[in-house]
Amino acid sequence: MADGGETTLASITSTAAATKSHKAQELAACTIRAPPFSYAHLEVLRDSAQPAELDAIQVRSYCTAALKQFLGISGTAISVDILKVDGAACWLRIPRDDLAAFAAAITAWQGTYEGGLHTTLRVEGCSDWLGTLVGRQGEDQMWEG
Repeated sequence: MADGGETTLASITSTAAATKSHKAQELAACTIRAPPFSYAHLEVLRDSAQPAELDAIQVRSYCTAALKQFLGISGTAISVDILKVDGAACWLRIPRDDLAAFAAAITAWQGTYEGGLHTTLRVEGCSDWLGTLVGRQGEDQMWEG
């Protein structure tokens, strides 16, 4: 019986030491395999030498025109949320299932001609995660010497 008591005491001591060595414990883990939304980074291109400036109404108008031209009236049903417009760039949120159709519509869209000035949109990047798009800004300038 004395042996059994000592063994139990040793087991308790080693278990207590093992839990003290771990400072952090994982309470819960969650893996998001298919997020509901995807994100797109677009930039406006113009023929003029002056810098292009966008606003939310122009972005909405250009996206609607591109989707309607590429997919017809059903293309205008794609939900496009404008997250940010900054100068000639904008970031959009699109349902994940519609991202491929949206990117194809923007790429195929020839743009507008107003007063002899050609304006079109270019897809800078698309991703299921907004952080990957925001982190890419200025990436091309890093390697220029």
